[in-house]
Amino acid sequence: MLARQRQEVILDEIRRTGAVQVHTLVTRLGVSDMTVRRDLDVLAKRGLLEKVHGGATSVIGRSTDEPGFEAKSVRALPEKEAVSARAAGLIRPGTAIGLSAGTTTWTFARFLADIPDLTVVTNSIRVADVLRHAGRSDRTVVLTGGVRTPSDALVGPVAVQSLRSLHLDMVFLGVHGMSDSAGYTTPNLDECETDRALVEAGGRLVVLADHTKWGVVGISTIADLEEADVLVTDEGLPDDAREVLRERVGELVIASVPAVAEADQ
Repeated sequence: MLARQRQEVILDEIRRTGAVQVHTLVTRLGVSDMTVRRDLDVLAKRGLLEKVHGGATSVIGRSTDEPGFEAKSVRALPEKEAVSARAAGLIRPGTAIGLSAGTTTWTFARFLADIPDLTVVTNSIRVADVLRHAGRSDRTVVLTGGVRTPSDALVGPVAVQSLRSLHLDMVFLGVHGMSDSAGYTTPNLDECETDRALVEAGGRLVVLADHTKWGVVGISTIADLEEADVLVTDEGLPDDAREVLRERVGELVIASVPAVAEADQ
């Protein structure tokens, strides 16, 4: 069994029971104790589980928990890149798009390099910085004003007013969590109002959310599930979540994460 296959088994078990034990996984997977611990290390670094003594548990946070940008930027990175690559294929040259703040949209910004004649509106200093360093003369980047948050998002009445005067073809929204009951959510009340204004400015809403966001609920709802014209996620999304989302979003797009073979020591 390849490392990726083992890790999917581990994640499936955590989703089902909430926790796994190393000695149980050794028996189930038929590998060494060290191999299991290495797999848990990989998944923990990607933010997909929490390591504890003798095993691991699911990642469950409070509705206002918000890890810093640097911590979130390395979580589920292969999934974010796969989602970003698929989402970039939705954009046509000459389009005006909006990008919310966050590590997923920051990753997504790097996939816009080959799309000509774009106008990009964002309240993310990080996203604007990625696009500025690309040095493209055929791209216009509009950075909203506002108060800067710890995650380098610009929020508040200045940002909201700026967005309400704009009309964008598409908006790409990164979220902290998504669920059947709460929709797309954020743990940051200041950012929520700005995100809502960005959503309202767009003709079409594309939500970018890897599978680890399912079942996570932040304190404030940005939009209901039905408001997404397209939801781009990855193949790790559980079957029950796929069923819910196919019924409630305009289009569910599942991105494939390239398999990376990891040799066992």
